[in-house]
Amino acid sequence: MNTIYPDLRQLIEDMAEGDKEFKDELTQAIHNGLVELQDVYADGVKLQDEVKIQQIRHKVKPTLGMFEFDDLTVILQEGKEILESDGFGEGFDAHWKKLKARLSMAIDAVAQII
Repeated sequence: MNTIYPDLRQLIEDMAEGDKEFKDELTQAIHNGLVELQDVYADGVKLQDEVKIQQIRHKVKPTLGMFEFDDLTVILQEGKEILESDGFGEGFDAHWKKLKARLSMAIDAVAQII
């Protein structure tokens, strides 16, 4: 049982309504979305590209909400606020480190369901 996202498996099961193929596709899509968030955000950080970061944040926001990745949503909001007030710097570096750690946990949690 996943203690970080204890309801994730059930949320996926509920959405799939017993359709194993859809469940597998949905789980893979969630996993791919989280990996894309990690990769694109990392690229945005490297390039110091606020637009790239904003675009991926908006792209994954519905998935994060639907599958209760509330911790990631909060961390992404914190990053948005840091960028708006201070730009790229030490505060944003700390945010990115925190986000990377939580994303890794989320990706692992979804991978356990695949």
